[in-house]
Amino acid sequence: MSLRPDPNPRPQPGPAGRDLMLVYRSRDDDDEEQFRPLEWGLIRRLFTYAGPVRRKLTALSILTVIRAAQLPMLPWLVSAVIGLMSQGVITREDSRWLWWGVAAYAILALLTDVLFHFRQRYALEVGEVVVNRLRADIFAKVQRQPMSFFHRVKLGRIISRVTSDVEALRVGIQDVLFVSVIQFGQMLFAAVIMAFCDWVLFLVVVGMAPVLWAVNQRFRMRLSQLTRASQESFSRVTATLAESVNGIRVTQGFVRQDTNAGLFRNLLMDHSRYNIALARTSARLLPILELNSQFFIAILLMLGGWRTFHGLMSISDLIQFFFLANLFFSPIQIIGNQYNQALVAMAGAERVFRLIDTPPDWTDALEAVALPDPRAGVSGGVEGARVEFRDVSFGYTPERRVLHGISFTAEPGQSIALVGHTGSGKSSIINLVAKFYLPTEGEVRIDGREIRTLTSQSLHRQMGMVQQQNFLFSGTLMENIRMARPDATDDDVRAAAAKLDCLDILEALPRGLLTEVGERGAGLSVGQRQLVCFTRALLADPRILILDEATSSIDALTEARLQKALRTLLVGRTSFVVAHRLSTIRSADQVLVLDDGRIIERGTHDQLLSLKGHYAALYQQFVQIDDPGSGRGKAGA
Repeated sequence: MSLRPDPNPRPQPGPAGRDLMLVYRSRDDDDEEQFRPLEWGLIRRLFTYAGPVRRKLTALSILTVIRAAQLPMLPWLVSAVIGLMSQGVITREDSRWLWWGVAAYAILALLTDVLFHFRQRYALEVGEVVVNRLRADIFAKVQRQPMSFFHRVKLGRIISRVTSDVEALRVGIQDVLFVSVIQFGQMLFAAVIMAFCDWVLFLVVVGMAPVLWAVNQRFRMRLSQLTRASQESFSRVTATLAESVNGIRVTQGFVRQDTNAGLFRNLLMDHSRYNIALARTSARLLPILELNSQFFIAILLMLGGWRTFHGLMSISDLIQFFFLANLFFSPIQIIGNQYNQALVAMAGAERVFRLIDTPPDWTDALEAVALPDPRAGVSGGVEGARVEFRDVSFGYTPERRVLHGISFTAEPGQSIALVGHTGSGKSSIINLVAKFYLPTEGEVRIDGREIRTLTSQSLHRQMGMVQQQNFLFSGTLMENIRMARPDATDDDVRAAAAKLDCLDILEALPRGLLTEVGERGAGLSVGQRQLVCFTRALLADPRILILDEATSSIDALTEARLQKALRTLLVGRTSFVVAHRLSTIRSADQVLVLDDGRIIERGTHDQLLSLKGHYAALYQQFVQIDDPGSGRGKAGA
């Protein structure tokens, strides 16, 4: 991921905020859009997610049109009754028309509110269904992405798509679309009645509408910019908060609490500054619109009064016209707000669908087949897989290779130790064995089959992995261990832990294997977390076992207990071990010494020591680390 300042001329945080947020800038920021023109293609696709509630969506559309007609009918009915009274049709002696008018208004008002209840409820239900299905779709698509996707796309971006962008779509569905239809319908029905009532005054209203629209849009552009700035600043606040919580050990370890708190306060000040500017602009817009509305009413009153005085229209028609003019003008501001929200929702939809439509860097080939398991139907048999690298080169990015011409063969049941300094390519080899990545050049073969011709799922079902950065999900230890084999019984889990000689350690926890662990295994020591991961790997009964610095965080006493169990575990399984512990390296069938992505030495532990080359020098460092001031490690070799 390339880090650089954002070149787009958009609102930026203050100096302190820029200092803290530089690490969050990436290419992904450059193609962010806050607003996007309305696209019927996006809208149609969005409503395909409403399939389970299609009938309610149809009913909602009908209710929306009915409500657009009902709203103008209410003031029209009031003005009609007033007109009859002003014309003397309704007298003190004959008031039945008045009661009929009141009854009609009450029925229409009640019907309007009842239909509004269902329109509101259906809109919320449709929006909820669309939002839930969208989030489920995003999660499913992200889960299927290869590891390269997560190196390229920041976690904050994914979370933003699932939260803020989908929420913008919820607003667009529940409010913007149907409210806008109602407001436009209200204006249309009001315009038709006004034209029928007095076409001269109607032409005046039509001439006034563009002025109000222009004033509204002038301020809306400023409001839109400030809204975008406020959202961006809030994204920086949430991203910084997430990073700070995840990196709390580093923060406290380097005594950065006060410094980071000061930088965070500056980000909050940036966010507050944009919100205040947004409030001030909105506070100017509303009085101006109100003033314009009063000014236009004065014009209508003057012209209408003149026409009434000269007998060109009646008082009742003038009253009715004022009611309808209010219904015609009031939606303008609402539509302006809805239009800006619609543009925001369109941008959110574009970003969400871009994530959903992001093609994986690679997928299993259509002709890929499942990796056969020779143990199928055979009880008690353990048979490792044959893993072969043929002149493999690999780079996480095309321009930079991290492996060059790697060739070796791991026979079934063999243990391969990968040794080298940090960055030498050990983890890259493991990633290729696990098919987390595909080789840039060359072939990786499992049981004689090129890895591209095998389905990832079948390969991973025959593979176990314990990494240095072990990960546990929130839940009990039993649930975390059973993740390797969901159908395993409690006795199976305990048997696996007993086979590793760590059952007593896990049972010694407050609730034993039913002990609840927090996010990332909070509440357990690093060593305890690794024991859980060992048990999880053993429960999977893998043919290929990967141990990536798996014993680096286990104390010497616990490791001594594990070594015997590990030897039992490794028997018959093909294993790849990245380790700095002497005990693990000594027992390997083959040691590959890596440097700058190349194999520079290979052989058994004793063979490499006799060469007195690169491995021998590394081994001497291991001895000093394991037993400083002692030659015991060397003698043991």
